[in-house]
Amino acid sequence: MLYSQGKTECTPAQANYDESRLDTLHNHFQGLIDDGTLHCAMYCLSRRGKVFAHGGIGYRTYRKDPVSPTDIQWIASVTKVFTAVAIMKLVEDGITRLDVPVAEILPQFDTPPFNGVTLYQLLTHTSGMHTDPGCFENKYQTNYWQMIDNAYRLHDPEKDGDFDWIAAALAANGSGLRVKPGTEWAYCSFGYVILGAVIGKLAGIHAYQYIEDFICRPLGLNDTRFKLTKEMAKRSIMSDAAAEKNLNAIIAGTFQSDWVSDKLDIPATSGALHGTAWDMVRFGNMMLHGGTFGDARILGRKAVEKMTAVALELPDYCWNPSGGLRKYGIGFDHRNGPQFIFSDSTYMHEGAGACNLYIDPQEEMVAAWIVPYAKEGWFPQAMFNACNIIWSGIK
Repeated sequence: MLYSQGKTECTPAQANYDESRLDTLHNHFQGLIDDGTLHCAMYCLSRRGKVFAHGGIGYRTYRKDPVSPTDIQWIASVTKVFTAVAIMKLVEDGITRLDVPVAEILPQFDTPPFNGVTLYQLLTHTSGMHTDPGCFENKYQTNYWQMIDNAYRLHDPEKDGDFDWIAAALAANGSGLRVKPGTEWAYCSFGYVILGAVIGKLAGIHAYQYIEDFICRPLGLNDTRFKLTKEMAKRSIMSDAAAEKNLNAIIAGTFQSDWVSDKLDIPATSGALHGTAWDMVRFGNMMLHGGTFGDARILGRKAVEKMTAVALELPDYCWNPSGGLRKYGIGFDHRNGPQFIFSDSTYMHEGAGACNLYIDPQEEMVAAWIVPYAKEGWFPQAMFNACNIIWSGIK
């Protein structure tokens, strides 16, 4: 097994954790690497605010360079909890409220049926907007990004004036909303892109800058950025030759993105952050400790309590035709069931990067692990099974 030890702040014994369970975790990840499911695995575990385990297994690159626990990976939808915290900071500062209609901030929403959508509904995936591709069986579904890109390609600045990406997105689906707002839980990443536009409008700076300046830097999340720096690119997961080409271009300062979000400076605040397991754990400890960690106050305790309480229990048909009730907070998932052994109060988010951030207030446990998939799909063995191994070590 190719294993790399990271920095820690106490021993597993001092955290009242069974160290032998880390061997089980390592073997589990190694098995998933051996069978071709994962490229590598990086993890960071803390209890009572101190990191007691931090490691990396496997290879950072397809050229077989060893992975380090501090290597960088796209953390995908874990970005959403950073965006939700940014919105709550604006709420705390009296700049907005969660019940405010989006139309009061972004005029493109000031028309039926969009004028009834609130910030709260975007944050909780109950806006009724069209979901991510794959949430439902619909071979005709076209996602918002595709429609923006298509509209932009047809746009004539001389004849049409400035391009309005929000208007293009809202015109993208002829039915307007998929369902009436507030009637069901349905995962809509694009709602968090709209929240990025809200942050930019209310804060007067781009959402990327707001999140990095007021959340990442105060917390010391030096490896969490929307745009890879040259130094971060040197430590990024390199899964294939295409990734190598892009990373080398970033390092050389010649990279030019073809993604419409980058071309139009759209805030991809639904999933564009890159980071490390260590940084995710620091962010999680900020939430666990009432919005403050170390010398950094990001939120007040009451805002954190509001975010991490179960905000709704609504029918959920996403990726599951059963229509059972989905528990969700403001930005955080409260998924709990027979597949997990953590405490009932645990809140979390996962990202397609693939990565996980779990926060268990009862056990004062924060865990993050990054498991880049080596093939297409979603693999609960790398997500849910690993979570149960991690929680099994709590004494």
